[in-house]
Amino acid sequence: MQNWIVLSSVALVLWGLTGVTQKLSTNNISFQRSFVWFGVAFFAISVVLAFARPLQWDVAPGVVMLATLGGLLNGLGALTSFAALEAGGKASVVIPLISLYPLVTVAGACLFLGEGLTIRQIAGILCALVAVALLSQESPPQALSSPHKKDL
Repeated sequence: MQNWIVLSSVALVLWGLTGVTQKLSTNNISFQRSFVWFGVAFFAISVVLAFARPLQWDVAPGVVMLATLGGLLNGLGALTSFAALEAGGKASVVIPLISLYPLVTVAGACLFLGEGLTIRQIAGILCALVAVALLSQESPPQALSSPHKKDL
C-alpha cells in the first residue's frame, strides 16, 4: 500500500475521533476554553516536531505568509466548529457538514489554479452534498407514550 494512503487513513481516524472529543469537551466547558486546550495540544505537537526533525528556516517570506494564513484559517475553522458543537449541533451532523471543506478547496482549485473536474468527480461532489443534506434532516422528537402514563 502506498505511504500516502496509510497516512491519509490515519488522518481520517484521528479526525473522526476529534469530532467526538470536541463534542464531549464542548458539552462540559465553553467552546473558547475547549479551543484554547486544542491550541495547547497543537503547540505541543509543533514543539516536538521542531526538535525531532531538522527544519529549514530559510524560506521565502511569501511561503511563510501562505503557511501562516493556512494556519490562521485552520484555527478559525476549528474555533467555529467548536462553537457549532457548543451551540447545540449534534456531532453526527456538524462534523460531516464541516468535513465538506474539500469542496471549497475544489472550487478554489478550479477558479485559481485552472484545475478541471471530470464527470466522475462532479458526481462525487453531488453525492457528498446529498449525503450531508440527508444527515442534517432530523425528525421531531417523538413523545413517549406508555399505557400506564396518565394524561395531565
